[in-house]
Amino acid sequence: MKKQLLIITTCLFTLFSINAQDKGDFEFGGHLGLNLANVSTIYGQDNTDARVAFNIGALGEYYFSVRWGVKMKIIYDNKGWSDGFFTNEDNDVTVITDFKLNYITVPVMANWHFGSRRNWYLNFGPYAGFLINAEDSELEIDVKEAFNTTEFGLAYGIGYKFSLNEKSKLFVEYDGQSGLTDIFEENGGDSVISSRSSFNLGILFIL
Repeated sequence: MKKQLLIITTCLFTLFSINAQDKGDFEFGGHLGLNLANVSTIYGQDNTDARVAFNIGALGEYYFSVRWGVKMKIIYDNKGWSDGFFTNEDNDVTVITDFKLNYITVPVMANWHFGSRRNWYLNFGPYAGFLINAEDSELEIDVKEAFNTTEFGLAYGIGYKFSLNEKSKLFVEYDGQSGLTDIFEENGGDSVISSRSSFNLGILFIL
């Protein structure tokens, strides 16, 4: 946990230290979003039912040119899946339940702005996820020990910005994450990876 906090603190420091480099070439803000999360094997089989949840995030983008920038986010992400099962080893009873896995995810992405006014953007890059807690919804049992504390994957998305004034914008975006590493601590079968789609609404401030 201390290692995770150190990484998150370093990311926050980097995010806000960029702020002083070039006024006019930096945007920062935040968003709220609706998540659809599930898991599957690494070969795309055995997809689970999606868990509907939310995310909240902070972000900053440094522009290298009028078209390209680097964007970093720090997101409280609700992931997991619905209609899974949990077997009580004491009485061998199986319960249908949702698995609620909550992460801090940190994507670092290239961001390409396009369109006549560059209001549209595409972003893509790697992310790291740090597991905060995990439990099932039916029995409310802490199952964090069954999962790896970190996951890695690819983040991507598309969005559109609406200018409010010279210093602020609203944006809407589709934001996706595809895991590349097994979420389970011990897994004798195929690797199980997470995926998450979200639809976000946010605000940006221009420095």
